[in-house]
Amino acid sequence: MPAIQFFEEDIIYKLKNKALVRQWIKDTIIAEGFKLKELTYVFCSDAYLLPMNQQYLDHDTYTDIITFDNSEVEGDIVGDIFISVERVRENAAKFKISETDELHRVIIHGALHLLGYKDKSAVTKQKMTQKEDEYLAKRPF
Repeated sequence: MPAIQFFEEDIIYKLKNKALVRQWIKDTIIAEGFKLKELTYVFCSDAYLLPMNQQYLDHDTYTDIITFDNSEVEGDIVGDIFISVERVRENAAKFKISETDELHRVIIHGALHLLGYKDKSAVTKQKMTQKEDEYLAKRPF
C-alpha cells in the first residue's frame, strides 16, 4: 500500500496523475527534511467538510481544506487531509485559474501544514504562499 492514499467521501472524484502527484508530495516532504510515513487525502463536498470545520476548528464556514496532523514522532509525517472539491472549483473560477492548478495548490498546502507552515497571520500566510509557489513550480507533470 502506498504511503499516500486518495479517497472520496460523498462524491465521485478521480484525481488525475495519481502516481506523479504522490511522488511530487513525497519529494516535497523529503526536501523539507521530513520522512513520509502515512498521508491520506479525502476528496469530499462542502456538506461533508462543514461539520468538521465546526467541530474541530470552531468555524461555521465552508473551507477548501482541513489538515489533521497525526504524527507521534517528530520528523515523521502522518496525517489526514480533507479537501472540498466544491471549494476548489469555486476558488479556481474566482481566481481565474484551472481547477487542476487550484487543486494542486490545495494539495500541497495541506502537506505544508504538516511540515509546520502556518497561515494565520499576514507574514506566515505570505511564507506559505511562497512555499506553495516553490513546490508548484517543481511539479513533474
